[in-house]
Amino acid sequence: MSREPIAAAAVVGGAASVQLGAALGATIFPLVGPSGVVALRQSVAAVALLAAARPRVRDLTWRAVRPALLLGLVLVSMNLALYGAVERIGLGLAVTLEFLGPLALALVGSRRRIDLVCGVMAGVGVVLLTGTVPGIDLVGVLLALVAAASWAAYIVLSRHAGQNLPGVQGTALASLLAAIITSPLLVMALTGLAPEELAHVLLIGLAIGILSSALPYSIDLLVLRRLPQQLFSVLQSVQPAAAALAGFVLLGQALGAWQVVGLGLISLGNVIAVSRPNRASREARAARTRASAAGRVPTRLTV
Repeated sequence: MSREPIAAAAVVGGAASVQLGAALGATIFPLVGPSGVVALRQSVAAVALLAAARPRVRDLTWRAVRPALLLGLVLVSMNLALYGAVERIGLGLAVTLEFLGPLALALVGSRRRIDLVCGVMAGVGVVLLTGTVPGIDLVGVLLALVAAASWAAYIVLSRHAGQNLPGVQGTALASLLAAIITSPLLVMALTGLAPEELAHVLLIGLAIGILSSALPYSIDLLVLRRLPQQLFSVLQSVQPAAAALAGFVLLGQALGAWQVVGLGLISLGNVIAVSRPNRASREARAARTRASAAGRVPTRLTV
C-alpha cells in the first residue's frame, strides 16, 4: 500500500496544528509580545525534539549539520517576522501573505505560460488582501513578506536536513540553535511577570512549542523524505484557510469578502503551479522510467 496518502494526511494535520498553535500564541501577545512567543515556542520545541532525537555528538560532522544550522537561522527569521505580522495585521492575512513563499518557490525558473497566470493570480490576490483594507499596517505586510521568503528557504533546507541526518535530528539541531538565539528574548519576556501570569504564559508556551514547532516540523522533515517537494507544496495550500479559520474561531479575526477571494486566488495559484510538473520534472521522470525498464529486461530474459 502506498504511503503517500498517509504522508499527505500528516501534512494537512501538521498545517492545522501550526495554525492552532499560532492562534494560541497570539492570545499572550499582551503579556510577552511576539518575540516572547517565538522564544517560548523555540525553547519548548528544542527540548521536545532533542529528547526524541537524542543525537550523538561524535556522529555529527560539519557537512551533515550545516543544513540544520542554516535551518535554525531560518526558523528564527520566519517566526519573528510571522508573529510580528500577526500582531499587526491578523493571523489569516499574515499567513496568506507568508504563503507567497512556497508559491514563489514553485514558480522560480519556470517558463510555462500557466505559471505566468499563477503569478498574476497571486498578485491579484495580494492586492485584494491588502488593498481592500483601509489603513492597513504596511510594516505588518512587509514582515509577512519576510516570513514568506523564510518559508521558501525552510522548505528547501528541511529537505536537505532530512537527507543528511536520520530521524528528526536535523529539526532538533535547528530548533536548538533557534532557542539559543532567542533565549535573551525569552528572559526579557518572562522578567517582571506576576506568578499567575508566568504560569499562564508557560502553559500556553508549552502548547505552542508542541503544536506549532515540534510536531509539524518533525512531520515536514519526515514527509519530505517520502513525498515529492512538488506534492508537499500543493498540500501547503491548506495553510491560509487553516489560519483564517483559527484566527476567526480563537481570536475573532474575520476576513472581508474580498480578502477571502484574495486568499483563494493565492491558494489556487499555488495548487495549479505545483501540481503540473514542469518540463525538467517530466524529462527526469521519463528518464527514470526508461532506466527502470532497461533494468527489468535482463531479469526477465534470464528467468
